[in-house]
Amino acid sequence: MLGHMVYFTLKDNAPAKVEQLVAACRKYLTDHPGTKLFAVGTLVPDLTRPVNQTDFDVALQLVFESRQAHDAYQVHPRHVQFIEENKSNWANVRVFDANVS
Repeated sequence: MLGHMVYFTLKDNAPAKVEQLVAACRKYLTDHPGTKLFAVGTLVPDLTRPVNQTDFDVALQLVFESRQAHDAYQVHPRHVQFIEENKSNWANVRVFDANVS
């Protein structure tokens, strides 16, 4: 399986804008073929141990059954539309892909 973790830092991170991105993730990024897990949420602001990263607003977690499913997701029209409709408010996007079991 392939884990695809994405951390978004927003230019405008007002609560309504954060929720707008979470809603867009749910609208465009769910139910893709080969998806084993979908989760989206926001930073937990009071977890501030020295090892905690706190420089993001929205976290997206996907696990795909295979590399092929991940690759198909990347070019799927709904994924492309998600990017086009939301990227103007992204200050930074970090993507971590890993083989998981």
